[in-house]
Amino acid sequence: MTGRYDAGLVALSLLMAVVASYTALDLAGRVAAAKGRAASWWLAGGSVAMGVGIWSMHFIGMLAFRLPIAMGYDPVMTLLSLFTAVTSSLFALWLVCRKELSWLQLMAGAGILGAGVCAMHYTGMAAMKMTPGIRYDPWLFALSLLIAVAASGAALWMAFHLRGTGKGVKRLRAGAAVVMGLAIAGMHYTGMAAARIPLHSRCLMAETGVTTDWLALLITVFAGAVLAIALIISVFDLRMKERTELLASGLATAREELQFLALHDSLTKLPNRTLLADRLEQEIQIARREQSCLAVLSMDVDGFRQINDAYGHASGDQLLVEMAQRIRYAIRMRDTLSRPGGDEFIVLASGCAAGDAVSLAEKLLVAVREPVAIAGRELQVSMSIGIAIYDGREPLPGDVLRNAQAAMKHAMELGHNGYVLFESSMNDDAQMELQLVQDLRRAEERGELVLYYQPKYSTQNGRMIGAEALLRWQHPVRGLVPPGDFIPLAEKMGLIFPIGRWVLNEACRQMSQWRDAGHIDWTISVNLSAQQFNHPGLMEQVRAALERNGLEPRYLTLEITESTAMNDADTSLAILRQLHDMGVLISIDDFGTGYSSLLYLKRLPASELKIDRGFVRDLTHDAEDAAIIAAIVALGRTLNLKIVAEGVETHEQEEFLTRLGCTSLQGYLLGRPMPAEQFERSVAARERGYRRVELTA
Repeated sequence: MTGRYDAGLVALSLLMAVVASYTALDLAGRVAAAKGRAASWWLAGGSVAMGVGIWSMHFIGMLAFRLPIAMGYDPVMTLLSLFTAVTSSLFALWLVCRKELSWLQLMAGAGILGAGVCAMHYTGMAAMKMTPGIRYDPWLFALSLLIAVAASGAALWMAFHLRGTGKGVKRLRAGAAVVMGLAIAGMHYTGMAAARIPLHSRCLMAETGVTTDWLALLITVFAGAVLAIALIISVFDLRMKERTELLASGLATAREELQFLALHDSLTKLPNRTLLADRLEQEIQIARREQSCLAVLSMDVDGFRQINDAYGHASGDQLLVEMAQRIRYAIRMRDTLSRPGGDEFIVLASGCAAGDAVSLAEKLLVAVREPVAIAGRELQVSMSIGIAIYDGREPLPGDVLRNAQAAMKHAMELGHNGYVLFESSMNDDAQMELQLVQDLRRAEERGELVLYYQPKYSTQNGRMIGAEALLRWQHPVRGLVPPGDFIPLAEKMGLIFPIGRWVLNEACRQMSQWRDAGHIDWTISVNLSAQQFNHPGLMEQVRAALERNGLEPRYLTLEITESTAMNDADTSLAILRQLHDMGVLISIDDFGTGYSSLLYLKRLPASELKIDRGFVRDLTHDAEDAAIIAAIVALGRTLNLKIVAEGVETHEQEEFLTRLGCTSLQGYLLGRPMPAEQFERSVAARERGYRRVELTA
């Protein structure tokens, strides 16, 4: 019996073969990449999608073959052919997802898969149940088997080698899918050509089986949906995997960066304090094991704060980076260079005895002494170096580091630009300083801080016009500690602001009492350190002290040094204007010792200038000091400022300063700093003396 082919369905079967082949190749990659339970799910789902695709191509190809009799298909055998296709696909995917695929395995797999494809095809043909039965041309039948085995081998080989996700793989898969689709279609139509249907045959399933009227559409929709779902899931999973891998890579990079930042200084990229402690522990273990020495060098850049203040933090950072590079080039490759913080650097030099460490220190001093180009200027920089040697006798790693830092402090105290080897007596000084800091932290709550008051007298009538509040520390063991011994320590340890708050409040409280006692023409002066002056909470601190004690701002004078006011003139001007607007009086202390700009000085809302005691000390026999004071007085008069001279200790100085035109005087001749009660008695006695003089006159 002669049949014919529907060209549209033939084309559709070819398309289905190509799509099924591409899906098989793509799913092979997904199965190979999956792990654990996911691999099993991908293998099961992939075999179903691949089997449905191949089976649909086969049945659409059969439906394209039209005979002049009614046709139908046995549903059981049709499902059996579908099962055969899925089973064969399962075997194929399992095989190509192995780590290795030898030629022997490839040949065996091609034979098994080819047999399965042929079984699917000829089972589907048998589902028509023709009577008399279909006969097959043996040569074409054998050729279809050969094509099935060859196509299966080619498909397995391509699927195995195209499992990756590299560049160009998708294009290769598309080309391979076309080749595989043509091979599968070739096997199918060769098998169809091998079929010989007798002239008077009829289909036993024409009435009871699955009819062909709607089967082509059903298979196309069903297979297309399965393949589309499989591809969509595959693409989605691949995208998710890529994003996950990208995210994991990003997290790994971020983790490495965070780990680096946690252990290294962000500016110089040198090991920080945490990593330094670990390296120091390792070096000490090595020194103990090998019975060798370890030198620890602690270095500090001399004058770094002044450079930072003068040229800005960016220039200071640039200087630190340059210093780090110079030190790194000067030390050995095996030595550790660290920046634990600020302008301090630490070098761990293994195997270095005292002599070697001294030689290294001298080398470092020479290296950093070369001029550095910062902010368009060449700066000469030096360092102070402290050296401590670990010889196995120190109990803890931190001790040798503290020893090096103690030695460095001594090098700084000796005048910078040098090195000092640690001695045990230095630790005693460090312990004393540490104890002093601990005591200072509790001094306020223990009531150990006290204010002394030094009077200021008018040169016009000799009467007292106010007092300067001076801080003292009544230590329970050391006795009365002068400010020069603990104020620098308070500034260094960040305690100056809470101490300054106490001073402001206590001075305002005392002035409030004096005002209530009738001294309405007095003012109280309080010194502000540079750290206090630049603290963002200064305004609130001053306002709170005045409000708490019910004191008008005009009774309070805040003294800042000339160098503090001129360090950052624009910022200082803004702060001083806020204080002036509050009603507080401003005094420029130590005037004449800095480098004031007259342009800024005339803009400062100050009410008085205080001549530094250094000019007053020798003015009676030093013509230059007398000339400087005369110039300051003339400048003050021009700017309508009061002039206060401090450090007056002799009658000659008093007469000379009064004659020059100073507004008020302050010094030991007129009154030493004293507690409030003694201050009041002293002032009262002096006032009585003036009254007696006036009555006598």
